[in-house]
Amino acid sequence: MDKKVQQYYKLKAKHKELEKELAGLRQDILAYFNEAGQTESVIGGYKVKLVTQQRKEYDDDKLYQTLADPELWRLLSRTDPAKVASLTKLKVIDEARIGHTYEVKTIQLLQVDKQ
Repeated sequence: MDKKVQQYYKLKAKHKELEKELAGLRQDILAYFNEAGQTESVIGGYKVKLVTQQRKEYDDDKLYQTLADPELWRLLSRTDPAKVASLTKLKVIDEARIGHTYEVKTIQLLQVDKQ
């Protein structure tokens, strides 16, 4: 068990290093594409594509005040954008009623695939 714990610790540390390196590379690639005004390109045999998405970030307090019904709030328990979207799709929650409880954030996703 000692070796497993030691290996786990080493892998976690390596994972953190890799995430940090990935974040830096991602920033560099995004900056390059934004500067060039491109959203898609083939570079060295890799297809690189920027995808823009919009995500809703809910304000827990505003949402709770709007959906103060304990039965409804119990379904959420905490603000989970996927759950809120599902309840909105199912017409359990009226989109117009909660429109003031979130901000729409635009994010860029980076996709790199080998050709």
